[in-house]
Amino acid sequence: MKSASHWPTHFYLVASGNTVQHHKPSRDTMGAKAFNLLRMAGIGLPVPPALVIGAHYTAAPEACLPPLFATGLPCLERATGLIFGDARTPLIVSVRSGAAASMPGMMETLLNIGLCDQTIGGLLRQTGNPRLVWDAYRRLIASYGETVANLPASLFEDEIERATQGRDERLLDFNELRELTRLFLSLYQQHAGVAFPQDVKAQLSGAIRAVFASWHAEKAQQYRKLNQIDAAIGTAVTIQGMVFGNSGGHAGAGVGFTRDPTNGERQLWVDFLANAQGEDVVSGRRNAHGHSLLASVAPAAWHKLEESTQALEHEFADMQDFEFTVQDGLLYLLQTRPGKRTDLAAARIALDLMEEGIIDAATALQRTAHLQEENLGTVRLASSDKPGAQAAPLGQAIPACPGVASGEIALDEQRAVARAAAGVSVILVRQDAETSDITALDSALGLLTQRGARTSHAAVVARQLGKVCLVNCESLRIDLNARALRLGEQLLNEGDTITIDGNEGAIYPGVVAAVMAPDTVLQERLRALRRSRPSARNNAPHRKHKQ
Repeated sequence: MKSASHWPTHFYLVASGNTVQHHKPSRDTMGAKAFNLLRMAGIGLPVPPALVIGAHYTAAPEACLPPLFATGLPCLERATGLIFGDARTPLIVSVRSGAAASMPGMMETLLNIGLCDQTIGGLLRQTGNPRLVWDAYRRLIASYGETVANLPASLFEDEIERATQGRDERLLDFNELRELTRLFLSLYQQHAGVAFPQDVKAQLSGAIRAVFASWHAEKAQQYRKLNQIDAAIGTAVTIQGMVFGNSGGHAGAGVGFTRDPTNGERQLWVDFLANAQGEDVVSGRRNAHGHSLLASVAPAAWHKLEESTQALEHEFADMQDFEFTVQDGLLYLLQTRPGKRTDLAAARIALDLMEEGIIDAATALQRTAHLQEENLGTVRLASSDKPGAQAAPLGQAIPACPGVASGEIALDEQRAVARAAAGVSVILVRQDAETSDITALDSALGLLTQRGARTSHAAVVARQLGKVCLVNCESLRIDLNARALRLGEQLLNEGDTITIDGNEGAIYPGVVAAVMAPDTVLQERLRALRRSRPSARNNAPHRKHKQ
């Protein structure tokens, strides 16, 4: 490894056995995501090696490239035993954003950087898996086209639909994926006006520029405004060795919470998609499954995840939102951060962590200081216990954030913002759960989507904003040209009123009365904490997870 005197300032290496002397690593300098990776690696969790470009470079991204290629990238190559751009042993990387403050889904991520015509043979030799290679390559071209070349996602999504003809895209074989890749390369050149970059250093440079630029994207600016985040802090960029969740039957990608973020119950809350990559889950464009699928596909990885999430809670002393990949049955952790949660969950989690000895009473009091006791409960349908008292539901979906909300259907941001400004309650109805809808979501009372997972970034943001959210409504079909939608056989127009039930996952016509069902036991537990008024932190050490 390079000595400390030669190691570039504002660069950081995350790897086991790391001997690089970092220049004051902290969440402010290297971003919360990367700083947490460093902590996870420090307690022995399975984290792929990563190189971090500090947030310092947000104002001048070009300045990071010379030290990246001269010093930083060679260190990452030594940590992985692979060489970026090599025809035989290529290093393939992801490029991820990460500010000091969590901004889920507001900035860009690119996967599979380093794949090109020259390196696909090397990846094939490494993996022995032609399907993985061509799947990863076509994904890179599409994501790079959308994120770096500003091509519409539909350009590639439409071709996937033509290729699959109603099948799950994960059923495409390597010959079909190879043809799709060649088509994507042609589409890229035709619509971008230049060929897809075969120079992997140009690829990586373009990805880094795009991630830094996404700090200034409209949705990122709106998120910072809503959450009072200083725009001056900038974002770090993490270049991490790829692990492939699309490697076959004992693989996949997932997102989870160490406790239920809707009610705080102590149970893993996981979305998993087999033979897929992480963006499939968090993008809001794909549906996912629960932890039972992971347990059946890769039982050893599931058990390792159960152990690892306990270690995460003890290390970070809070409920965590984590991302992971399983490649060939092996678990890799890619991210952890404090999980966004409802007020109900916030109270239960703080009180439970205190009783488990993970935090002290003063910390629990601090974390619950903003909560109103009367809000600790769940808004439910007033007639939910009276069969026949309300109309039959029009459809069912997956609950992502609890509660009940009624309002006019709005099919886009302009309609949602305008009707909310007029004092009308709005339910935003979209095909996908995407974070680009944050302005509309802030104006609406709830979100209903045709596709998406309950752990997608948009669902996480909805939970943070306190919005009722339903995803993966399979019977929903939206016709933007007609400004209408169908729920099963029922035709509804934009402006019609619906009620969404985030507890049971049902959608009803019109307004359905709702009431607050208080959690009296939890309310009393919080009162007891507040009556105790701990004035000093408990000096007893937190229990640490044994590796």
